[in-house]
Amino acid sequence: MNPFKLVKSMFTSAPRIAATDCLDRVRNGSAVLIDVREPSEWTAGVAERAVLLPLTDLTGGRAQWQPFLAAHDGRELLLYCAAGGRSAIAARVLAAEGFRAANAGSLAEWASAGWPIVEPSR
Repeated sequence: MNPFKLVKSMFTSAPRIAATDCLDRVRNGSAVLIDVREPSEWTAGVAERAVLLPLTDLTGGRAQWQPFLAAHDGRELLLYCAAGGRSAIAARVLAAEGFRAANAGSLAEWASAGWPIVEPSR
């Protein structure tokens, strides 16, 4: 990732939205749920309907993120991770690039909100 873009993202804000406030957006398709954990973490389960795109790819070569972003231009991007820290970084990076992105917390918050946790499909 371009170092200038990374620094810019540090000064960009992105909203933090509770999982309970995101459920309808994901269900009706107005938002895309994204798990930014690393592949080794996905084996413990992922939120149903989540797209699996690691933060390291977003801040690196974007082999997976580039085609995803092109295909979902204009959609709200709701990001979660294990504790909410990496999803906050991803949301700020994407917001700095002009995407509608929000930190949607942690996998545990999604589970507590009643969202199904499933085995990854990858």
